[in-house]
Amino acid sequence: MPRLPRIAKAVAAVALPLLWANRALPALGLDIRGRTAANAAFATAYAAVFHGRPNWRSAQGFRVGLLAGAVVTAGYAAALTVPATRRHFADLADRGPDVSTTEWAALHIPVGTVYSEELVYRATLTPLLEDALGRPGTWLGALSFGLAHIQPARAAGDPVPGTVAVTAAAGYLFDHLRRHTGSTTAPAFLHLALNAGGALTPRIARHLTGERPTVE
Repeated sequence: MPRLPRIAKAVAAVALPLLWANRALPALGLDIRGRTAANAAFATAYAAVFHGRPNWRSAQGFRVGLLAGAVVTAGYAAALTVPATRRHFADLADRGPDVSTTEWAALHIPVGTVYSEELVYRATLTPLLEDALGRPGTWLGALSFGLAHIQPARAAGDPVPGTVAVTAAAGYLFDHLRRHTGSTTAPAFLHLALNAGGALTPRIARHLTGERPTVE
């Protein structure tokens, strides 16, 4: 089979994750365990088809990623020491899935979210777009990452424009770390710290204040 022209390949590479995240995956109606398995399988296949370059074993990726993740974790910990901030976190609605906190933090966030998204976007899509388009490919990769969160935002009742903007900005930051280190490991550690901290900090705050969670 002849190779697709570079631009056509880039269009397909952008479209597939968007269709997966906003259409196909929600249509499957899977529980959290099924979504984690499906996301990981899709990401692995996508990276194989489009020749992803994660470079997971990079020593610099580990160093930079651990440092970035430690800074974020320290920020969450510091926030919990401030009574007003701790109260704010405690008052947030509990959006946790129907699994234990340990399973959520140890499996579904690292595999279903971080591994899957970093392999698709930082390891595969953005490098492909940069090869095809140059520097504009970086911006398009970040925007694609933001647009992939449209349906998740709707399902959670979050404002779609704000969610797209924030996740696109995060994607651009993650891509900066990937370019700086030549590895997807660095943004993966930062991504993990942000998501795990955001998920667990409200639960820790409620434990510290003795409050019951508000469930949406």
